[in-house]
Amino acid sequence: MSEFLYEEDGAIARITLNRPDVLNALTFDTYTALRDTFADMKRRSHLRVIVLTGAGRAFSSGGDVKEIIGRLQGCSDDELLAFTRLTCETILRMIEAPQIIVASLNGVTAGAGAALALASDLRIASDAARIAFLFVKVGLSGADMGAAHLLPRLVGTGRAAELLLRGDFIDAPTALQWGLVNRMVPAADLPRETRAWAEALAAGPALGLRMTKTILTRGLGLNLAEALEVEAGVQAICMKHPDFREAHEAFLAKRPPVFNKAGS
Repeated sequence: MSEFLYEEDGAIARITLNRPDVLNALTFDTYTALRDTFADMKRRSHLRVIVLTGAGRAFSSGGDVKEIIGRLQGCSDDELLAFTRLTCETILRMIEAPQIIVASLNGVTAGAGAALALASDLRIASDAARIAFLFVKVGLSGADMGAAHLLPRLVGTGRAAELLLRGDFIDAPTALQWGLVNRMVPAADLPRETRAWAEALAAGPALGLRMTKTILTRGLGLNLAEALEVEAGVQAICMKHPDFREAHEAFLAKRPPVFNKAGS
C-alpha cells in the first residue's frame, strides 16, 4: 500500500495519507515522499490547489510508534538531526509550494499530523475531528516542525502555549473558536465542502493567489513599512496581469470573471 495516494483533476491535486489501519501514522518514507512531492509543485504550474487529507477515520495520528519512534531510539546524533531536518524540510516545502494547500481534517489530527495541517494555508474540519500537538506527551519539545513559529499566528501566544505545553486534544468546535481551523462542517459533508473550497480557489486568479500566499509567509519578518513596500510592489505586478483586466471587463459586462488558466 502506498504511503499516500496522489491524483490530479484539472487544476486540483489531492494527496490522501493512506495508512488507515494505523490512523495514517507517518513513516520515514512518508516524510521523504511528501517533501519531494511538495518540492516538485513548483514545476506543476497547471495546478492551483492541493487538498491534503487522510484515508479512513483520521487525518494523521503523527509519527508511527514502531516505524519512527522505536527506530529513533538507536540512532546516532547525526541520524537524529537528519531526521528532524527532514520533517522540518517537509513543512518548508509545503509553505514554499505556489499552490494553495487545503487541509481536510476528517478525524484525529495529532503530533506531526497537526503540524502538517498547520503548515497548510486553509483548514476545514469535520465536526468529529480532534486536534493535538502531542510532542510533549512523548517527551519531546512542543516546538517542532514549525509549530512554535506558526501556531501563535493563528491562535495567539497564550493558546499556542497551552496547546504546545500541555499537548492535549481539543475538539473541532474549540479549534474553530480558537481560529485553528477556518471552517467546521458535519462529517458527512466534509468531502463535498472541501471540494467546493478547492474548486472556488482553483477558479480564482492564479497570480493573485500565489502572491498572497507568498506575502503572508514573507511578511512574518517585516515591519509595517517594509510590508507595505513589498505589498505595493506585488500589487503593481498583479495590476499588469490579464486577470486584473478580465475582472474589470467582467464587472462591466455583469458576468463572472474567467481568469487566466495558464497560471502565469
